[in-house]
Amino acid sequence: MAVRLAGRGGPGAAGRRRWLLLAPLLLGPLLARPAEALVEGLYCGTRDCYEVLGVSRSAGKADIARAYRQLARRYHPDRYRPEPGDRPGTAPPSAEAFLLVATAYETLKDEETRKDYDYMLDHPEEYYSHYYHYYSRRLAPKVDVRVVILVSVCAISVFQYFSWWNSYNKAINYLATVPKYRIQATEIAKEQGLLKKAKEKGKAKKSKEEIRDEEENIIKNIIKSKIDIKGGYQKPQIRDLLLFQIILAPFHLCSYIAWYCRWIYNFNIKGKEYGEQERLYIIRKSMKMSQSQFDSLEDHQKETFLKRELWIKENYEVYKQEQEEELKKKLANDPRWKRYRRWMKNEGPGRLTFVDD
Repeated sequence: MAVRLAGRGGPGAAGRRRWLLLAPLLLGPLLARPAEALVEGLYCGTRDCYEVLGVSRSAGKADIARAYRQLARRYHPDRYRPEPGDRPGTAPPSAEAFLLVATAYETLKDEETRKDYDYMLDHPEEYYSHYYHYYSRRLAPKVDVRVVILVSVCAISVFQYFSWWNSYNKAINYLATVPKYRIQATEIAKEQGLLKKAKEKGKAKKSKEEIRDEEENIIKNIIKSKIDIKGGYQKPQIRDLLLFQIILAPFHLCSYIAWYCRWIYNFNIKGKEYGEQERLYIIRKSMKMSQSQFDSLEDHQKETFLKRELWIKENYEVYKQEQEEELKKKLANDPRWKRYRRWMKNEGPGRLTFVDD
């Protein structure tokens, strides 16, 4: 029994007593808190902001502003005027004095900052909490985050708009060089008499180069009006910009929910047959194509999809396998693909070679 008691209270108890004696010495510097509320580096430092402005803690905003204006006129280096009671040759106040007055005013004019300062005066023991509140307000962004997001979205939208217009103009300039479209546009311009009018107007005033440029613009305008470009080079629309997409997002979400509910009710519950648009929608989803990619397909391709009834899963699987076989045949007959396969077989990666020096 004596041995067991020694085992419990001997070395273990002595170690705990030793730790309790050393703990204040080791943790004292970490747990120390200043006893005074006014700390150098926070607000007005070791000076009371109310005393700096000469107002009481119950003073209102008007009293604080009035006291600041009076002290600013007195301590500002550029507006300093000697007081009647000052001795001759008295030096003007230093810049530190005016800075202290300005700091006191900035601290007390804002309600939230003044609340933190009053709390610091009443609870000087919460040292680290005061530091956190002080620097969190000083380092907080001055601009509202919502304004930054709005400006960023607007800038991205403007960039999108001009970028899309640039792509669209490039597409029109390219189509104007394609003989098929250029000849058709020229014939339409002749039928409407646009080219003749351009030449008649420019006989006296314009040079041949200017007339040629005007005719070129007429042809491009006809191409713009007659050709509906789809895909990445289509004519930019305001509703496609990021800003309008965000604004219209709730409307699109509600429209999609309503459309999905109608789909479930009409085709899953009532068992109606799919219409042409519904069939094309199912085909597009099976092909994993976006709406713009599917719209860029030719009309005869879409008609082929409908004739083969590709909205039916079994028919689409057969069509997909046929396309894969056709692609393999094309690659097998392609000379470049043959050379690539020959290189992979003879000299491609993974082949061990021993070269004699």
